[in-house]
Amino acid sequence: MKNLYFYLFCFLSLFIYLSCKKDAVPTNPGWTYDPTPYTVEYPDNFPIMVFDEDNPMTVEGVELGRMLYYDTLLHPNGDMACASCHDQSLSFASFPTVLPHVNLGWNTTFLWNGKVSGNIEDIMLFEVDDFFKTDLTKFNNHETYPKLFYEAFETEEITSVHASRALAQFLRTVISSDSRYDKIITSGSGVFPTEEELNGYDIFFTERGDCFHCHGGILFSDNLFHNNGLDAEPSANGLSEITGDPLDLGKYKTPTLRNIALTAPYMHDGRFQTLEEVVDFYSDGVQPSATIDPLMKQAHNGGINLTEEEKDDLVAFLKTLTDTTFTNNPAFSNPF
Repeated sequence: MKNLYFYLFCFLSLFIYLSCKKDAVPTNPGWTYDPTPYTVEYPDNFPIMVFDEDNPMTVEGVELGRMLYYDTLLHPNGDMACASCHDQSLSFASFPTVLPHVNLGWNTTFLWNGKVSGNIEDIMLFEVDDFFKTDLTKFNNHETYPKLFYEAFETEEITSVHASRALAQFLRTVISSDSRYDKIITSGSGVFPTEEELNGYDIFFTERGDCFHCHGGILFSDNLFHNNGLDAEPSANGLSEITGDPLDLGKYKTPTLRNIALTAPYMHDGRFQTLEEVVDFYSDGVQPSATIDPLMKQAHNGGINLTEEEKDDLVAFLKTLTDTTFTNNPAFSNPF
C-alpha cells in the first residue's frame, strides 16, 4: 500500500511539473525570448552610468521603448505621446517649458520640483501611471505589442512596470555628447574656439560669470535644486511644494545647459524667450530673497554685472553646447 501511495505521489508531482512547464510556454508558439544585450556607449569623460539590475539593457527593450515613446497609445484618449512634449529637434524639450530628455541616465531627481526621485525607471513609471494614466488593456489586446513585450521581458501580461522599463532603456541611450564644445575639448579633433567663445568659456568657468557652480561638469548640471533669484517673493510651486519646507521656497531643479540654444523658453515658467534675456537676468536682474542660494554671491548687486561684450561672449559659448548629431540621430527618431 505504501508503494501505491509513493507511485501516486510521483505521478502527481510529474503532472504538476509538466503543467507548470506548459504554462511557461507562450500562448503564441511563434514567440521567443532570446534578448540581445545592449551596451550603452558614452565618452570616457562622462560619469559612470548606473543601471537598474532588474532592467538589463537589451536591443529588444530599447527598440520597444522607442516605439512607446512615440506612440499615442500611452494616452487613454490617444491624444499625445512622450514625443508630443519632447521634440527631438528641440533636444527633446518643447514649449511652454519642460526639462529636456537628454542624458537622463545620470539623473537621480526629476521634474522641476523634484516630485520623483530614484532612477529613470521611477520617473517613467510615474509618467505611465500618473501622468498618462495609461490603459494597459489596449497594449495587451494590441496586435503587435504583446509579442514585442514577450521578446523584451518574457511576459504575457503587459504591466506599467514593463512599459516603464522599456521607456527607461530607450532613454538611457538618448545621450548628447558631440557638441562643438565636445569637439573643442577633444584632443586632435581639429576644432578650435573663436575668440568670443573662448572669452565666454572663461566667464562661464570662473567667478566672473559664476555659472559653473550649478552648471559645471561635463553634464552642465549639478542635478540639484536652487533659488537663483528669479523673484523677491518666491512662489511655493518648486521644491517646497514637495518637501513642505519654507527654506525650499523658490528652489527648482538645475536644467542641463547642453543644447540650451534649442530649448527656449527658459526657467521653470518660461519667462525668458532668449539666451540674451537669461544672461541679462543673471547680469543685472537677480532678486534677493530670504531663501536665495548662497552661490548667488552677487545678488546684492543685482547680479554679476557683465559688460555688453561679456554678455555676447557668454552667449557665444553657450551656443557651442548645441549637438546637431544628437538632434538628428535616427536611433532616437520616430520609428513609425
